[in-house]
Amino acid sequence: MNPVQLPEHWNQMYSTRQEQELSWFEEAPAISLELLLMPRLDIQAPVLDVGGGSSRLVDALLDRGFIQPAVLDISAAALEKSKKRLASRASRVRWIVADITRWEPDRQYMAWHDRAVFHFLATEEQRAAYRSALERALPPGATAVIGTFALDGPERCSGLPVRRYSPESLAAELGPGFTCTAVRSVDHATPTGKVQHFQFSRFVRE
Repeated sequence: MNPVQLPEHWNQMYSTRQEQELSWFEEAPAISLELLLMPRLDIQAPVLDVGGGSSRLVDALLDRGFIQPAVLDISAAALEKSKKRLASRASRVRWIVADITRWEPDRQYMAWHDRAVFHFLATEEQRAAYRSALERALPPGATAVIGTFALDGPERCSGLPVRRYSPESLAAELGPGFTCTAVRSVDHATPTGKVQHFQFSRFVRE
């Protein structure tokens, strides 16, 4: 699929299905929170959820008192779902409609979270653009939590091919500027009952 078609693809996905019908729906982002908050992350720290869509992670951050959460997604329809769910609390979130491979960060963040964006990047050029955004967005000492399909995970998702990673191959993609400090294997149950194998890795920017 041509990159220019991706916003239309994801907007259609979010516009034609209820949140709980999406294969990646997660009521409580427990693993993401565990890795983001280890060690303790100051509630004043800016946190960016890349590909956050209609994820409940931003809700959990607001519940814990974080004052600078931001959510980036290629789909404006996805972000509108989150805004509607959060109601008055939506004004406390920075919303960014952008393709991460074309995004130019205008500030830095102390934590970057990505649950299942990186594994959609099929070409080296896309992955290099992602790394560039990641490096510009995170100062030394900042945290990146990235979840991808594991080596035994699905080969396609939402009609698109994906790349599968081990913690080691993901670390190799990010390069020596990031040190892996924690890894979790996750079996995610989709709304239809299928189990998808993920790996989550936590990195610190050197």
